[in-house]
Amino acid sequence: MSSVMQEQPPVIPDPYSLPLAELDPARVELFQQDALWGYFERLRAEDPVHFLPDSDYGPYWSITKFDDIMFVDTHPELFSSEGGITIGPLKALQEQAKDFQTPMFIAMDPPKHDVQRATVTPVVAPRNLVVLEGVIRERAAKILDSLPIGETFDWVDKVSIELTTQMLATLFDFPFEERRKLTHWSDIATAGPDVISTADRRKELIECLEFFTRLWNERKEGDPGYDLISMLAQGENTKNMQPMEFLGNLILLIVGGNDTTRNSISGGVVALNENPDQYQKLRDNHKLIQSMVPEIIRWQTPLSHMRRIATQDVEIRGKTIKKGDKVVMWYVSGNRDADAIDNADSFIIDRARPRHHLSFGFGIHRCMGNRLAEMQLRVLWEEILQRFETVEVVGPLQRTPSIFVKGFTHIPVRLHAL
Repeated sequence: MSSVMQEQPPVIPDPYSLPLAELDPARVELFQQDALWGYFERLRAEDPVHFLPDSDYGPYWSITKFDDIMFVDTHPELFSSEGGITIGPLKALQEQAKDFQTPMFIAMDPPKHDVQRATVTPVVAPRNLVVLEGVIRERAAKILDSLPIGETFDWVDKVSIELTTQMLATLFDFPFEERRKLTHWSDIATAGPDVISTADRRKELIECLEFFTRLWNERKEGDPGYDLISMLAQGENTKNMQPMEFLGNLILLIVGGNDTTRNSISGGVVALNENPDQYQKLRDNHKLIQSMVPEIIRWQTPLSHMRRIATQDVEIRGKTIKKGDKVVMWYVSGNRDADAIDNADSFIIDRARPRHHLSFGFGIHRCMGNRLAEMQLRVLWEEILQRFETVEVVGPLQRTPSIFVKGFTHIPVRLHAL
């Protein structure tokens, strides 16, 4: 017998066995074991505006119902984004985090937020998306044609990461042969302290900053460019930003362009395998891709939450959120709220209102790349259905160890040809 014992995952207690006042959904193991649903179901039913006075991340409010999340998201004058959009860092690391601040426009309030966002928004303007669709289709076809039929491989690595990283390299006009650096930096930026130390994370992200600073310097005096770096380097409101603010916006654009689409590509395969009736419905009618894409994004909810800070005392459902309190909007819970979405716990690819979901956020911080994300998914599934009868999940999934990025690190699949 081996002397090395395999580490067992922590046991997840039944949420209904715990005192309501102590219910804490911000636990990595809940997300990594896909055991979060009962926790949010109970909070929505019994305490939808839930205060936890003490947690690994300090005191915070959980907002878990669709309409309440919409209220918080669309009132930036009451709920500020300044200082960060995630529930973290952990209490034990909060002092260290103060020494490594990376401001980004999603974590800013107007007017600074508005001018920085407006600088990079043209990259996803409708006329640019028309050009990008052809690029995405060509690349998706090439990736799919390179895959082995009847052999097991990792869908996350070969398809989800590869397609989104190629797209991200195009948006940044990043050296194509080094594009996996973008995937690496995205993973580093969102990894928890159990995955990478604070010191190592800083070292890696400084290397990211140094690499992109070289690109910035090459492009700041050049002809007007339509890539994100040229836009930032030449933009009137961004050309003088400080290095750590540049890094913050890089992290935002890398994670926003990588993790969300990547995990929706992965989540779609998982959802269809878990719901074979829907997979058959799709095979019978390829036009359902149009409504399936937003349903995948709702079902997966690739970013599980966003954080705000109350700017004044605010009452929601009879609870008074005090000025300065941390407020967490659990998009992953709101997307399963049966009061807002019919059959919210079911994956249904022909919903009447498939875009009625929270995954892109609302208001001034709504995801600027939402149409690009939907287009990548649509084109990919159009190309998949032309080639394969089934993308079959054939082994255990590995989920991302994060309470922010809700995704997959490994999905073994086997392709079956038409």
